Amino acid sequence: MSGATDHDEHFLREALALAERNVAEGGGPFGAVIVAGDAVIARGQNRVTRDMDPTAHAEVTAIRAACRDRGDFSLAGATLYTSCEPCPLCVAACLWARLDRVVYAADRNDAARGGFDDREFYELFAADPGTWPTRVEAMGSSLALDAQAPFDAWLAKGDRVRY
Repeated sequence: MSGATDHDEHFLREALALAERNVAEGGGPFGAVIVAGDAVIARGQNRVTRDMDPTAHAEVTAIRAACRDRGDFSLAGATLYTSCEPCPLCVAACLWARLDRVVYAADRNDAARGGFDDREFYELFAADPGTWPTRVEAMGSSLALDAQAPFDAWLAKGDRVRY
């Protein structure tokens, strides 16, 4: 690890241990730890098959727990340590959570070796959306819909919580 500190190594080891424990308990090989300063504020394990939730990745479960614990949707000032390079879903969750930093151990190629789609999804997002297996279509302007109404209501709401 280039530029890694003992602090980083300590929390990456914890994320890896969570991942291994999760495998032993019937889950996927992914674990995550969110740290603010020297304190762990949340841990997460992959619960996709256990919870029948395709979004229950280790990073996402850790982010959900940390936000509940903090009482805030922002994790600014925190670092997420994860056993594997976050997939595009998890990278987006990290960005939405405003994490300062993400540090990972294994990479997308290791995940592919394990039979996971991480690398394939990174490649997919670089391709023309028209070639994706799931069709994603914009229709708001082609139908008799007021697609802007929710945003107009949002902008008019004086007490909205900005994020």
